[in-house]
Amino acid sequence: MRQAFLIAALVLTPVSGFAQSPDLEATCKSVAQAFFMLEKLPVGTIQSFPELKPPGVRMTYSTRSATAPAEMTDTFECEFKNNEKPHELVKFCVSNTCYSASEQDADRKRRFEEARTLLARSEK
Repeated sequence: MRQAFLIAALVLTPVSGFAQSPDLEATCKSVAQAFFMLEKLPVGTIQSFPELKPPGVRMTYSTRSATAPAEMTDTFECEFKNNEKPHELVKFCVSNTCYSASEQDADRKRRFEEARTLLARSEK
């Protein structure tokens, strides 16, 4: 019985490490939903990195609701100024295209400013 408990504890420990910052993860998901203009965004794997500077989140997603998490290959990434609210969006990337305040492309810079504004409104 003791051995079964120990094995269960060892097996379950790495799983809890995947969700290191549920608050950052929820915020990044909110940014993605606003970017795609969707009320619900199916998300697969989420990895958060609150200990990095800047803190960030990477997740797989699909804009199709019937997609299984294992089949989600598109990625969305967020970087924030703070671990705590207000998080202050620094940068986000959709697959290989990134959006930030220092972006040279005017359309990408505009999309970033829109995302940052929507996030700031929601965190008030």
